Amino acid sequence: MAFTRAPGKHRRPSRTQRGTARAAGVAALTTTGVVGSLATPALAAEPAAAQTGLTPVVTLGDAVADRIDAQAAAQHEAAREAAEAAARKAAEEAAREKAAKAAEEARAEKERAAREAERERLNTFVSPIPGSYVSTGYKTGGAVWSSGSHTGVDFHAASGTPVQSVGIGTVVEAGWGGSYGNQVVIRMNDGTYTQYGHLSSIAVSVGQQVAAGQQIGLSGATGNVTGAHLHFEARTGADYGSDLDPVAYLRAHGVNL
Repeated sequence: MAFTRAPGKHRRPSRTQRGTARAAGVAALTTTGVVGSLATPALAAEPAAAQTGLTPVVTLGDAVADRIDAQAAAQHEAAREAAEAAARKAAEEAAREKAAKAAEEARAEKERAAREAERERLNTFVSPIPGSYVSTGYKTGGAVWSSGSHTGVDFHAASGTPVQSVGIGTVVEAGWGGSYGNQVVIRMNDGTYTQYGHLSSIAVSVGQQVAAGQQIGLSGATGNVTGAHLHFEARTGADYGSDLDPVAYLRAHGVNL
């Protein structure tokens, strides 16, 4: 006669159920501190995966740690590069500021030198006839002069000798001047006036700007003279009678006579 297995509560537990129960029992025994000599074989019989369940977790932890270390290293490198970039930027800015300051100082020095050169140019005076000498002095008396004395000085010069302006100024007279013959009168840059008489020819015109050393005519013997020479006067005004000592005037402006 064949027998069939009765269903229900009398069915034998499955392998999974047995393993679970066995693990629960071992846990209970471990908790109470009582582990029988049979516990070890029972646990050893379980699959390896049940015994090493922490291995995947540890492996995952190592991978996360590696990623964290790599991220930290990348952040450290980025911070280092940012610091270097900031340092370079600061150095470049400092260099630009230094260059700008040097350029400004150079520009200011150039302007100062230009002003000084212009000042020296404006204040430069020369002799009306280079290499000549005074043949008749200032205030020399005699009947030849209508005022009774010489109102200027005479520079020795043969007819046709170049005559130059003693400084920077503007021509206010250029033509016949009576007893002075052909003459040029210049208002100087400092407000004084200079006169050049007895010229054989005139090379400038009224209103013209002239520089120190610029030729304004040629010496001669026109007007009231006894021979060729240059009559030179220094004045406080353009008109006759405001004369100054011409030699003292030129020396005061640096001319060595």
